[in-house]
Amino acid sequence: MDRLRQRADFLAVANGARVNSPAFVLQSRRRDDSGPVRIGFTVTKKNGNAPERNRIRRRLRELVKRLDPISMQPHHDYVLVGRKDALSRDFATMLDDLRIAFTKPARHTAKARGHRPGHAAATSRKPD
Repeated sequence: MDRLRQRADFLAVANGARVNSPAFVLQSRRRDDSGPVRIGFTVTKKNGNAPERNRIRRRLRELVKRLDPISMQPHHDYVLVGRKDALSRDFATMLDDLRIAFTKPARHTAKARGHRPGHAAATSRKPD
């Protein structure tokens, strides 16, 4: 398993599927190459000051270390986006949440060109 480090890779995964949890969001994207599974970690500034963000990031890394690599799909990139609840949530519960997130069918996002699933495209009409 490798780490995601390039911003472009994080942005590509952000447009993929996502699974929400109280302590994190798991984003995933299938790659077309035969490389190993890659995973990245991110925590935004709205989650606290630098020591709090670092603690969240450390907890997320430890979750992935304790997870079975078999549960991750090959040829995929994953990003764990930490939330504030990762500081106070029980570690065993977070590990269960992560296992469930990897098995749950992911909710696909449609960020491209403002398309929203289930909504018809807006068309401009001239008044009759």
